[in-house]
Amino acid sequence: QVQLVESGGGLVEAGGSLRLACVVSGNIFSVRSMAWYYQAPGKQRELVATISRTGDTDYADSVKGRFTISRDNAKNTVYLQMTSLKPEDTAVYYCNADVSQKSGLYYYSNNYWGQGTQVTVSS
Repeated sequence: QVQLVESGGGLVEAGGSLRLACVVSGNIFSVRSMAWYYQAPGKQRELVATISRTGDTDYADSVKGRFTISRDNAKNTVYLQMTSLKPEDTAVYYCNADVSQKSGLYYYSNNYWGQGTQVTVSS
C-alpha cells in the first residue's frame, strides 16, 4: 500500500516560521499532484496549496505570499514552508497525494491522505 507521513508541525509564536514535510512511500509508480490541506477545530478541511509533478503551484488566498509549496520528486516528498504565521493558521495540516500505481501490466491511480500534523500559532 501507500503511506504518507507528515512531519514538522509544532508550536510557534505569531510571525514565526515552520516547515512541514510529507514523505510518500510504498507501492508507487509515480506521485502526481500533491497538496496540503488544513482543518481548524470545528471547521471543514480546506485546501492550502497544490503542486503538480512539473512544479505548477496554486495557493489559497489566505496564505498567498506567506506559504510556499515545493516538492522533491526523487524523494517523493512535498514541503510547505510557512512564514509570517498567524494565530488563525492554527490547525491540523494534512498532506494529500495522487499516486499512480502498477499491478502486473495494469496502471491505476488512487488518492491518499497523511495522518496530519498539528500546527499551533500563539498570539
